[in-house]
Amino acid sequence: MPEDRPTLPPVRLHSDAELARAALGAPLLARAVRLARWAGPGTRVGAGGELVDEQLPEAAEVLGLAPDEEGRAYASEAWRVAVDTGLVEAEDPDGEDGDDDAAGSAVAGANLGLVTGGSPQDVLGLWLDALDVVLADASAPLLDDIADAVGEDGDIDFEALDWDPEAEAAFLEGVLGNLYLLTVSDGGAGEQPVPLPVLAASVIVPDDMGEPTDDVLEQVSEAMMRLDDQFRLLEPIGLVEYRPVDEALMAEETEGAAAETPADDEDVSRYGMVRVTPLGLYGIRSRMLEAGIDAPAVGDLADKGADVLLDRLTHFPEPAARAETEQWLARRDPAAAARDLLAAARGTDRGAPLRRLHCQQALTLVGPHVEPEVRAVLDDTELGGLARVWLAERGASDVPPPPESMIFWLAIDTIAAQLDADGEAEELRGLVEGLVGQHRGFFEAAWRVAHPRTADVLEAMGRLHGDKRVAKEARKAAFKSRSAG
Repeated sequence: MPEDRPTLPPVRLHSDAELARAALGAPLLARAVRLARWAGPGTRVGAGGELVDEQLPEAAEVLGLAPDEEGRAYASEAWRVAVDTGLVEAEDPDGEDGDDDAAGSAVAGANLGLVTGGSPQDVLGLWLDALDVVLADASAPLLDDIADAVGEDGDIDFEALDWDPEAEAAFLEGVLGNLYLLTVSDGGAGEQPVPLPVLAASVIVPDDMGEPTDDVLEQVSEAMMRLDDQFRLLEPIGLVEYRPVDEALMAEETEGAAAETPADDEDVSRYGMVRVTPLGLYGIRSRMLEAGIDAPAVGDLADKGADVLLDRLTHFPEPAARAETEQWLARRDPAAAARDLLAAARGTDRGAPLRRLHCQQALTLVGPHVEPEVRAVLDDTELGGLARVWLAERGASDVPPPPESMIFWLAIDTIAAQLDADGEAEELRGLVEGLVGQHRGFFEAAWRVAHPRTADVLEAMGRLHGDKRVAKEARKAAFKSRSAG
């Protein structure tokens, strides 16, 4: 595979306007905006810009929450997001140095204007900043762990805490990366939630491990409990939709009881279910791009040439390939697009058969008005068969029958493309057996085809055909092709 090929399937993103609306509707960012509008000269903050304890009950009420411990916690979290995203500007306490009781004030920040006056991209930038804050919180030690690490002098013993911030952040990024991959692999925008055990296992269990050991299973269980806490934090920012782990299961974990393997879908859901939102896909992809990871999106190729389009579609799932092609075609005159696609489909290199397959699929989306452009290649050795298939599918008249050499060339080219696209799948077995059954003496003619993949295709046909006698004929034909070449 060439090094410039994408390493991830393309994601189908919502429009910036839709994503921006979702960002402003995320509960945590919405709370931060409300507190920013409430902030004023009388708002008292500490040295780090945090609301002083006396202000938290009022802040909770501004958010429509009870001024109890939970409400104050929500208010404190939203205020921190407001400060760290520039929705609020906190002024330093005006007391003397060392005066811990001194308090500063806060006013609306410059970024608050972006909420109503900024572009969708401005709003999404604000949301990404808020996401950074929440991800940092999600990677922080648990409160219970911090409490256990507090020494007699009141300071936190970080060695006793056994917390590696870089490792914690990398683990969470890895989990989100796997969640993204599981989602986009489902055609570009998966709708099904992922069971938490599956997600945890994807980052814990080695790919080459058969039956997980008890030690590995214990690590998966520990990761699940940690992820349960983290996804509860990530849901309010709109990154995911999350169904938490059943409290009864968490009680069993606390008591040291061994968790049983889920028996059905209902049992699996008790272990937690997570689905990345369209906004979450945008956020995770943005972080991947920032980290230098190639994470393509449908529409990236709309301004590229036909050669780039056909080459990149090689690694797209079918729904994403169709969506990408539709966007590419929408920017072009149909006749010019058809000519460019046909020109890009030519070639004898390794990727040419698959390019021709994608060209044929793209032409099905153009419409019948490009018939003159397709007819223009009827005599072309590489494209004539493709053109006849396209015309026949549309019931075109006066299509000249192909010469026998073109029939066999198209057969070799088609199987080569299918091998590159799906490997030796069961559907290809049916195609191979159908071709051999329709053409008497198929292999005697096929080995003479002047196609660079003839020998490889014949060998594959020998592996795929269910009749041992026919399979032997295919292997003999492959040998003849190599010897003649």
